[in-house]
Amino acid sequence: MIEYLQENLWLFWACIAAICLILELSSGDFFVTCFAIGALFGMVSTFAGLPFWAQVVVWVVFSVLSICFIRPKLTKWLHKNGEERRSNADALIGRVGTVIERIEPNGSGYIKVDGDEWKSVAADHGAIEVGEKVRIVSRESIVMTVERV
Repeated sequence: MIEYLQENLWLFWACIAAICLILELSSGDFFVTCFAIGALFGMVSTFAGLPFWAQVVVWVVFSVLSICFIRPKLTKWLHKNGEERRSNADALIGRVGTVIERIEPNGSGYIKVDGDEWKSVAADHGAIEVGEKVRIVSRESIVMTVERV
């Protein structure tokens, strides 16, 4: 087994790269991907006939270079709209829903947006009847402020 591994070190580096890519699925920050890139260069160095210690040096050097030069570009590309990206309840602002329980004047009711029900108040403090379409203009905790469309 040891002899086979010594003769086929490219397989060792391919396994390292695959393991790193699998681990990257759980992190998502492209850090472990850099080690996979280094392992691919380590695999190429086996075909060049370098000894194992030199292959490890190639892996380390290319992993560090990937962390310094490739990872920042990948993360910048992934998060190019990071400041504009809204999530959770903030992503509902601007969406249109339907009133399912009358919104009382200076009171509250319920709307339905994408199958979810949300407690809501009217922006103009007036009544909005069941079935009317409304747009979410803001939110306070889990209470949506809406206006007629």
